[in-house]
Amino acid sequence: MKEATSADKELVLNILTKSFQDNQSVNYLIPSDSRRLGRIRALMDYSYETCKLFGKVYLSDDKKGCALVSFPDRKSTTLKSLWLEVKLIIAAIGFSNISKAISREKEISKNYPSPDLYYLWFIGVAPESQKNGVGGQLMSELLMEAASMGRPLYLETSTLKNIPWYQKFGLNVYNQLDFGYTLFLIRNDQ
Repeated sequence: MKEATSADKELVLNILTKSFQDNQSVNYLIPSDSRRLGRIRALMDYSYETCKLFGKVYLSDDKKGCALVSFPDRKSTTLKSLWLEVKLIIAAIGFSNISKAISREKEISKNYPSPDLYYLWFIGVAPESQKNGVGGQLMSELLMEAASMGRPLYLETSTLKNIPWYQKFGLNVYNQLDFGYTLFLIRNDQ
């Protein structure tokens, strides 16, 4: 894997938008209207930019998969981060979902396994390239990086069928939250 550059941004957004358009957790915050795919893309843009500021964005060597990693302990309020949140509200979640988004994020963050974690916000593989080992290679490399940093890897998923895949890498569900759908909280036991 390699760190994505600004020239890779469109590719990353395309992979993530395609990979997460049917995801319950993503669609929980995205209004189901004629702009839904554009809204998902705006959410991925927000996530990409936030990880560029306070984490890392990776592409697989073949550019078929990507991962957005955040370090919550490094996040701070800046003019840019505030601008990104305003854009998120306007272009992705809408004003009516602000309180829902804030309360969900607050509930999730209360369950973080430690303050200094390696938060895998999104990992995605272009749908036409799935089941070819791209995601597995990315996950292996992400786990090695998290271990080298001495940080536990943490993520959430609302996709039940993905849990056995995460378990193959030594990750385990340690809690579940109910938001009208089940959100599984997953971590490695470092």
